[in-house]
Amino acid sequence: MIGDSPLGREVAYPDRFDPGLLYPIPRRLAREALGLAEAPLPFAGHDRWHAYELSWLDAAGVPRVATATLRIPADSPHLVESKSLKLYLNSCNATRFADAEQLRLQVEADLGAAAGAPVSMVFGLPPFAEPTGIAIDEEPVEIASYGPPDAGLLAADPGVIVEETLSSALLKSNCPVTGQPDWADVVVAYRGPRIDRGALLRYLVSFRDHAEFHEQCVERLFVDLAAHCRPHTLSVEARYTRRGGLDINPWRATPGMAPPAPTRSPRQ
Repeated sequence: MIGDSPLGREVAYPDRFDPGLLYPIPRRLAREALGLAEAPLPFAGHDRWHAYELSWLDAAGVPRVATATLRIPADSPHLVESKSLKLYLNSCNATRFADAEQLRLQVEADLGAAAGAPVSMVFGLPPFAEPTGIAIDEEPVEIASYGPPDAGLLAADPGVIVEETLSSALLKSNCPVTGQPDWADVVVAYRGPRIDRGALLRYLVSFRDHAEFHEQCVERLFVDLAAHCRPHTLSVEARYTRRGGLDINPWRATPGMAPPAPTRSPRQ
């Protein structure tokens, strides 16, 4: 159970390489609450992590530094908790690897074992780019509810079919372990009945006092939008700001849709 884990507690800085630091959390725990207990999932997607503080020792003991992009598939049985990922990557700091490729393969293997599915890692980070689409944050609305997330706020016009992308910088939720705030830009791309932009903004703000992991928030967004707005196709991506040298970008979409271009928001 999460309450019995080292998450949210003071943990000694790792002085040796330790894959056991990775803490997997079953995705089914949150999905059952969304009515997704049975396969197939209504979405495809991935969790794209950006690592800004990656370091190790080369064969001669000389420190090396790099950045990296990690990708965990959304259909993996487990997500990997962010603090445990940070501690695991920090455990590379005092460890010798023959070369960068050996490190990459080791990280892929360890994360894949924790997630229960193949994980990819490439060195480097994607470029910066403003979130695409029509910004909805200046919609003339009044807001009085900041949680829990209220899908009943959503609305769409079935008489008007559009294809558009909407974006907001106002997604905020809280870590269910530490209570710390998590901030994100969110991009909703869809084709179908026109989504009421003010209603979408009120719905996004209703996450403000909600405690849930990043990946779970995005899946809730997808499921609620699909159920209440009935789009023909739907893509939801959230780009969370960095904490502990890591940021995460969960993406969920109608199966068959191409993933969004891998970029970072200026806030990241």
